[in-house]
Amino acid sequence: MAITDILSAKDIESALSSCQADDSFNYKSFFSMVGLTSKTPDQIKKVFGILDQDKSGFIEEEELQLFLKNFSSSARALTSAETKAFLAAGDTDGDGKIGVEEFQSLVKA
Repeated sequence: MAITDILSAKDIESALSSCQADDSFNYKSFFSMVGLTSKTPDQIKKVFGILDQDKSGFIEEEELQLFLKNFSSSARALTSAETKAFLAAGDTDGDGKIGVEEFQSLVKA
């Protein structure tokens, strides 16, 4: 499944262009711009499955750093500060990774 099966290519392009500069990524505005906040829990779970590159059931720090590349191969990697802030926001149980329920909560926050 491609991410464009769930989200519109136009919305993805717009969201990515809003955070091209280092340290300009804000997960709340990105989720909103890309249209993820209006998706069903099942659709959000499918996006999580795409982001979970190693299919471990979690999005770890390394996968988060490459978060934007899931939307476009030409997108930049997140900076270390952006990655740590994103992980801190999503990791509600403190295990150092984001599970599917945590991701759904993060999207709807």
